[in-house]
Amino acid sequence: MGTYGTLEAAAPILDALGDPTRRVILETLRQGGPSSVGSLADRVPVSRPAISQHLKVLSRVGLVAHEPRGTSNIYRVDPAGLAAVRGWLDQFWTEALDAFADHVRRTEGKS
Repeated sequence: MGTYGTLEAAAPILDALGDPTRRVILETLRQGGPSSVGSLADRVPVSRPAISQHLKVLSRVGLVAHEPRGTSNIYRVDPAGLAAVRGWLDQFWTEALDAFADHVRRTEGKS
């Protein structure tokens, strides 16, 4: 399945998402669109410095991207950041479907 299908590739992203505040920040960006740290701090009950630290972690694992605008950065969700987690989770689905197909082949015509 390649790099994107490994737990090793997904682990840093899962670790970052293990923090409830980071999940709230990511969901706030997903629902509300690109935002500055100040705008996020207005919507998430965490201080601006804490928001910045959480955004740094989310950026490092590729879940958010930012672009400078004037004196601030505007953060947005980077959908590609979940590719490693998606690839890892897809393996479970693929294995379940393969097992079901094997079961159907084995039991076909035995009724």
